[in-house]
Amino acid sequence: MFRLSVVDHVRLNFGHVVQNYTVHAKTAERLAALALKARIAILVLLALATTVTVIGLLRPARQYQIAGAILAALATATYALYLTVGIEHRVWAHRACAHRLWIMCERYRSLLAEIRDGLLNQTEILRRRDELIRETSAAYEQPFSIDQGAHETARQMPIGAEGAALSDEQIDRFLPDSLRVLAQPASVDPTVPH
Repeated sequence: MFRLSVVDHVRLNFGHVVQNYTVHAKTAERLAALALKARIAILVLLALATTVTVIGLLRPARQYQIAGAILAALATATYALYLTVGIEHRVWAHRACAHRLWIMCERYRSLLAEIRDGLLNQTEILRRRDELIRETSAAYEQPFSIDQGAHETARQMPIGAEGAALSDEQIDRFLPDSLRVLAQPASVDPTVPH
């Protein structure tokens, strides 16, 4: 028979928040690297266009004028594409979301620690869990770019094996030893607050 305790539910929610934090943080990092490469490419194209144009002024020849015009057009097109795609806005959106999710991770850790220390009764645990669920949902209420569907698909993919739910071991990687299920002595029941 399937049994999910309140503590298991809190751990599962914590695991999903950690997973979503990781996806958004990695996406922000990847997009920031792409933005840097795009800015460098634009700078290189502008430098080449300027160099070829100056050479064309010093040594008048049609090929320098054509090359300068082509390089300037490429730099302009690259910059227009960079602005159209809005990479910097995407980086900001994913970083902001990751930041809010990290705060939620800390709040889940705090709740798990308070449960472990026996500081909360069952009613308070349920109230805090429900509050965290609402706040986690609110963390996603920011507008994302048009490609949000792709990020939503990636966000929902488990960190572990394809199609598998997060394991206790994967969740435990983000918790201190004292809150890990796999590190607990066999005599301690993680579903009963002390």
